[in-house]
Amino acid sequence: MCRLFAITSEQPQSPMVAIRAMDVMREGHDGSGVGLFLRDLAGPFEDMKDAPILSGIFTEKGLKRLDMFMMDVGFMTKYKITIKVPKTPPPGVPKRDVYLIRAYEYPEEWEDFSQAELYRRLLDIRLQLRKMGEEEDDMIVFSFWPDVIMIKEIGDPYTVAEYLNLDRNELMARVIMAQGRQNTNYAINLYACHPFFIQGYSTMTNGENTAFIPIREYLLSRGFPGYSGYQSDSEVFTHILHYTFTQLGLDIESYKHIITPLKDEDLDRHADAQTLKYLKQSCRQLIIDGPNCVIGCLPDHSLFMVQDRKKLRPGVVGGRPGKYAFSSEICGLDAAIPDRDKSTDFQPMHLDTVLVGPNRQEIKRCCQTDPLSLPH
Repeated sequence: MCRLFAITSEQPQSPMVAIRAMDVMREGHDGSGVGLFLRDLAGPFEDMKDAPILSGIFTEKGLKRLDMFMMDVGFMTKYKITIKVPKTPPPGVPKRDVYLIRAYEYPEEWEDFSQAELYRRLLDIRLQLRKMGEEEDDMIVFSFWPDVIMIKEIGDPYTVAEYLNLDRNELMARVIMAQGRQNTNYAINLYACHPFFIQGYSTMTNGENTAFIPIREYLLSRGFPGYSGYQSDSEVFTHILHYTFTQLGLDIESYKHIITPLKDEDLDRHADAQTLKYLKQSCRQLIIDGPNCVIGCLPDHSLFMVQDRKKLRPGVVGGRPGKYAFSSEICGLDAAIPDRDKSTDFQPMHLDTVLVGPNRQEIKRCCQTDPLSLPH
């Protein structure tokens, strides 16, 4: 198993809050890597929420190719963080040239684009850069999106964090997701490192998705360019989330019904039986198999947690108004928010969806046996 931690806070937090929580859960992950997702950024990014931010790792050659490509497209650098590291990395951490976080000004000709067209083009650029990097082995591109930073690396999470000096004001954020990765299914590849991200939606998973192949084939058949890559069987959770919201026009409540639908006998008794039976039938190829605990973030900065029916991966949510955390283990929650009312901690079961919204004032829960809140 690996370990997950996420926090949402009114006051910006350092990535080290998540790293320390991962460290107290270190018996549950093998130290093979760490992934960080930062959103609702503070510091220098506070006043540039609409500027797309590129996050990745580059060789010197790759950085030159990046600069030429972005200039040709018409993007100009607005702000950048170049993480400089010692020439000799710690044991277990690969030697890299440049860890880059760069915010850009949009090309002038993009100013009149609709939001949908803007989002499509940002995705296209990320995919082009990823392809360029894979061809020459000189770029690894994690995200290219407004108000989002992603950092991933092989090695022990705490060691990596100290090596990259992640406890810096430029990286403060109000939403942080982190996973200590245990590689059990594939060769170590940073594109297989959680969290995953696409057009405002992000998830990370503790578990194994044995239904990966039919889900991947269904998503690939949708004709959407972003449904690609798939170095990890867990990346499909992010893409199903994106598909649920952007293609089906549904919500997080429906996401749970899509990936883990009720049994037929339970559907017969449900207040929205007809709607849910249709959803189950039409999206049957997106049903997951586990065990899996999934933590995710929506474009409005809401955090959520869901479990599958097997419920064999731990997960707990707790905190206080203004600050909540989602953790694989209670000790991770204790490390991040020790001053909470622990009697309000909640461990979701297989029918539950737990969500903390953008106002960060309470834990919301819904059960799959409850009536749907969506109009239908």
